[in-house]
Amino acid sequence: MLRSFKNLFSKKQARLDIDMSHFKKILKKELKRLDTELKTVGDKDGGNWESRATDVDVLASDSADIADNIENYESNDAVFKQLKIQYDEIVNALNRIKNGTYGICEVSGEPIEVGRLEANPAAHTCMAHKNTKIQQ
Repeated sequence: MLRSFKNLFSKKQARLDIDMSHFKKILKKELKRLDTELKTVGDKDGGNWESRATDVDVLASDSADIADNIENYESNDAVFKQLKIQYDEIVNALNRIKNGTYGICEVSGEPIEVGRLEANPAAHTCMAHKNTKIQQ
């Protein structure tokens, strides 16, 4: 009873004006794509992604080879980190669909513009708050 009372006066109401199955389908497709890409640069350990260390031959006779190996590792790690950020955003968006808060701005509690959700289905803020840092 208390829960429904709180929801009655909360700005964060479930969106009834958008097709959740449409966005869920898009998000799942993107999650699958990111999962495939992450497999090229990382490994999944117990449900968590970790960057895969590339083989670095520290006994290479040429310092240029050592530098190339280190540069390759750093490039691989940078790609991994960006993919992981995107992956986590998609997972969070799917969780918001599940708990009924998808399409609601995390700053204002107002609906996120449909155009913004079409352009970025993982968006968690409206256009007015797109540059606002959210405390996790």
